[in-house]
Amino acid sequence: MIVKMKKVLLIVQAHQAKSIIDGLAALGVLHVELQQIPQSQDINILKDEISLLNEAIKILSSIDHERDFRDQHKIDISDWKKTVAHIIDCYKRLNQLKDYSINLRQQIEQWKEWGDFDPNEIARLAQKNIYVQLYQVPIRELNRFPKNVELKIISKKKGMAKCVVFSWGKPEIVFKELSLAKMSLSRMQQRINEDNRLIAQLENQLQQYSCLRQEFVKIRDSLSKELEFQQVLDGMSTVETLAYLKGYIPVFQESLILDFAKKQRCGILIQEPSYDDKVPTLIHNPPWISIISPVFKLLGILPGYHELDISPLFLLFLAMFFGMIIGDAGYGLVYILLTFWFEKKFSKRVRDKNIFKLFYLFSACAVFWGIITATVFGQEWFIKIGFRPLVPVLNDTKFLQTFCFFLGAFHLSLAHGWQALRKAPSAAAFVDVGWLFVLWAAFFYAKTLILNDPLAYFANWFILIGLSLVILFTHPQRNILKMIGEGLSTVALSLMNNFTDIVSYIRLFAVGLAGVAISDTVNNLALTVGSTNQFLKILILFLGHSINIILGPMSVLVHGIRLNVLEFSSHLGLSWSGFVYRPLEK
Repeated sequence: MIVKMKKVLLIVQAHQAKSIIDGLAALGVLHVELQQIPQSQDINILKDEISLLNEAIKILSSIDHERDFRDQHKIDISDWKKTVAHIIDCYKRLNQLKDYSINLRQQIEQWKEWGDFDPNEIARLAQKNIYVQLYQVPIRELNRFPKNVELKIISKKKGMAKCVVFSWGKPEIVFKELSLAKMSLSRMQQRINEDNRLIAQLENQLQQYSCLRQEFVKIRDSLSKELEFQQVLDGMSTVETLAYLKGYIPVFQESLILDFAKKQRCGILIQEPSYDDKVPTLIHNPPWISIISPVFKLLGILPGYHELDISPLFLLFLAMFFGMIIGDAGYGLVYILLTFWFEKKFSKRVRDKNIFKLFYLFSACAVFWGIITATVFGQEWFIKIGFRPLVPVLNDTKFLQTFCFFLGAFHLSLAHGWQALRKAPSAAAFVDVGWLFVLWAAFFYAKTLILNDPLAYFANWFILIGLSLVILFTHPQRNILKMIGEGLSTVALSLMNNFTDIVSYIRLFAVGLAGVAISDTVNNLALTVGSTNQFLKILILFLGHSINIILGPMSVLVHGIRLNVLEFSSHLGLSWSGFVYRPLEK
């Protein structure tokens, strides 16, 4: 449920602005809407400091925390800026050394066949008119070297010869001379050993600093609050000696802001937000519905304040889609075990524990669908050993396709039905009633065109009734011709979309069937190829089913979520234009 908001306008003496904002931050209920773009040197400095802290925290987060946090008292962070700068410098130096070591190893691999020689010695010989030159040429062209040079072949491989030419004076040679390395092989290895010692020292330093990560997080959070405070202060508008700010509060906290204004002797105006106001979205749902919130956070979507919260339906249908797409009780049990392991391992690091509850629910749906269709790590083998599906009709291809079309029509009908209830008693509600008729007509047409079922005799009547309602009530007005014209333009754009949206639900059948087919193929392959080798059989089963288990949630993310976020939401008129309610806090 989207919490109702109130728009608040506070008017204060300009010289009191800082103390008022400080009080609002302590109150922690007002989402501030900046009246102008805040710009100041203090803001730029704070942003730079936060950026440096984020970089240091990221570096320390990538290090294994082998030492206990009690080592922290040994490191002085009174000048945390200097410490952060040192950590960043160490990390950059560390990466440079590692990259250089990789480059040296590649050069050693490239030059090891030539032997250990000093390029500087070759350069000094050239100054005395004694030339040592390296070439890599086709073996069949070795006879093209001049006769007045000494040719030494180092190696022959794959039709190419690596050779060294010794001569008095620089000879005329048709081949391109190889550029020498900058140092000898022994020197390269020496540099690698030196760099490895430096790398170990730098890694040890960063390891010692890793215990400061939490302290840096606290400092960053404190600076972020300070930055927010400064932005609000600089974002206030002023008129002569007065300053004012605008924001939004949940309706149930209206009394808090009123009491605050009274104590601080501020001018205050509380109004209902208009449709044009940029109102933040705050969602409060019962715990059993709130478990869907991690999905919204992952996708970065939120309904606008004037839109609808579809969390209950989103949760219900996404859980159903997960069960249908995974469709395997064995895989569902694996997901339950993995979720249990992740919860035990990372529960303390995860703020939103709803993610674990959500995966338990999704996994249970996969187990349920697998049980009623007799699918446990595949279907063929499970049925062959005597198990039968509890709902055999769900294994009938035509019935399952029909069920997917029905599910699509029902799902989208909920969207238009909800819209109609919102618009009632306005005549505009008849538009959504009309689309309800069109949707179910599209369902019967999908059965006829795709599954070759006879067309229901009332399908055409549904189309006629639905289109009539849409045309007549989209833009009702006295000018009948204009009303019909505008209605027809709406129908032209949306009629085919209704049909394709219902048909798109067949993806639940197709992706689910593909998953079962992969499982059965893996099982058959293991029995055939690994019939004489038990280890090979286990390896095929493990790898094949592991890949399917990994790809399953990705399929849900692509297909199951799409049906909610795109198809259902578009029929509901939901644009996901909201942004999060974030009150000013200390």
